[in-house]
Amino acid sequence: MKISALKPSQLLVLGFMAVILLGSILLSTPWASNEGMPRDWLTALFTATSAVCVTGLVVVDTATNWSVFGQIVIMLLIQIGGLGIMSFSTLFALLLGKKILFRQRIIMQQALGNLTVQGIVNIFKYLLIFSFSFEIIGAVILALHWIPIMGITKAIWFGIFHAISAFNNAGFDLFGNFKSLTEFTVDGVANMVISSLFILGGLGFVVIYEIYTYKKTRKLSLHSRVVLITTGALIVLGTVLILASEYNHALHGLTPSHKLLASYFQAVTPRTAGFNTIDLTTLLLPTQLLIMFLMFIGGSPGSTAGGIKTATFTLLWVAIYSILRGKRDTEIFKRRIESHEVSRALAITLLSIFVVFLMTFLISLTNQSDLVRILFEVVSALGTVGLSLGLTTELNEFGRIIIIITMFLGRLGPITIGYALVFRQQQAQVRYPEGKIMIG
Repeated sequence: MKISALKPSQLLVLGFMAVILLGSILLSTPWASNEGMPRDWLTALFTATSAVCVTGLVVVDTATNWSVFGQIVIMLLIQIGGLGIMSFSTLFALLLGKKILFRQRIIMQQALGNLTVQGIVNIFKYLLIFSFSFEIIGAVILALHWIPIMGITKAIWFGIFHAISAFNNAGFDLFGNFKSLTEFTVDGVANMVISSLFILGGLGFVVIYEIYTYKKTRKLSLHSRVVLITTGALIVLGTVLILASEYNHALHGLTPSHKLLASYFQAVTPRTAGFNTIDLTTLLLPTQLLIMFLMFIGGSPGSTAGGIKTATFTLLWVAIYSILRGKRDTEIFKRRIESHEVSRALAITLLSIFVVFLMTFLISLTNQSDLVRILFEVVSALGTVGLSLGLTTELNEFGRIIIIITMFLGRLGPITIGYALVFRQQQAQVRYPEGKIMIG
């Protein structure tokens, strides 16, 4: 089959697969390992998939097992995977002065989850400008903050790596021994800079673009309003619930202000960031369940984040509310949502629930562990979060392959992959008689 005959969804899937394959080849070379010996193929493939899918789950510690070359490869894979294949294709095309064809615009639209093709190239231009600007600012602040602790060279490298990892919601870190940011629980600068980066990355580029142009347009789209309100509500709700449940447990020994800071960070990081400032294994079961719930929701459409997305979550609850009120249409902010959008939101949610159940079942067949640990890891992989209760390093080869597949499904979305697998012919417009099915 010619490339020109492929659907946009198929090109996106193949593009991500190609980058993962290239990344795994580079990470399996002797230069990528700290020991100077080539890593086994599955470890390289797992790490490359986690980086491209901006997840952060790892089977070997990033700081102690990969050389500087390996860490640079991981960082570049995170950047490509976070901003998307089409972002860099567009960047090179613009630099070379090439025209962006309509077919490419369609692919760009699908990559961002945008509603229309109109203005998509401008959005991509701003996407690249915003992304690199936020990453540079974050890297500079982190480097300056860490210079007294690490020295100038290490601080600059750590600043760059963690700024890119944070903005792209990847969750990879270089602090060693799988401890993430637990050494910075009370560090306000590190907490706020890193959390600001992954919140911005998780808002979605269309939303950031509309915020940037708000002074000129004086309006936000329905999508942006839904995303901003849902994001704010989830941050506040998550912070309050974690603070309440862990106040005298995992947060014991911290000052009230530091407890609030730690609760805030743990409330926003499940939105697919993957960093943690508290040892997750010390959290109470209700808190772990709350984090799973937040991981399942994830970030917003067209962003570096995963999950079913904030807009999907809100749309489903609005639809339920409309049904309970006896309304024929799903309405929000005096706007009617088309029924096929509600159906798509429902399909994404149900498919994601099915994937979580299936992958949890498959891992439990060959890996002995309690249900919560397996479920936590699967939800983290599907939401491309990267938070872990320590199970990933204990998985056998079959379990690791299942997590790889889950991360890939989570990054591209089950709907996108479904579109790529189904070769549909143009069908006649036939509408059958209405049927009735008993529900409830």
